[in-house]
Amino acid sequence: MSQRIVVADDDPFIRRLVAFTLTKFGYEVLEACDGAAALNLIRHAHPDLVVLDVLMPEMDGLEVTRALVHDPITSAIPILILSANAQRSDIEAGLESGASAYVTKPFEPQVLGERVAELLARRQRIGNE
Repeated sequence: MSQRIVVADDDPFIRRLVAFTLTKFGYEVLEACDGAAALNLIRHAHPDLVVLDVLMPEMDGLEVTRALVHDPITSAIPILILSANAQRSDIEAGLESGASAYVTKPFEPQVLGERVAELLARRQRIGNE
């Protein structure tokens, strides 16, 4: 069974591009168009990893990240923030909110796939300890 990833971005083009990229890497991808929808989908789908944009309606990606980290049911899910906010303070805020990794837009599909694979491998190693 392939690993499941939730991708949340309010830009449909970016969301489809990320979903297409991750599908090419062999992952099952579920999509959400805003932060609240993402949080609901994550809680019901129990994905192996989450990719979040920061600037989204309803709830931003940092709010979703904090909600996931503080929920015992979702706290072990790795979160990769994928954002155009590329200043050091943005990246630090993302990581401080509980994200496992931060990738800036525009992104290289190969780099995104590699980061996702690293995060999933790390989660598996931790789960086996």
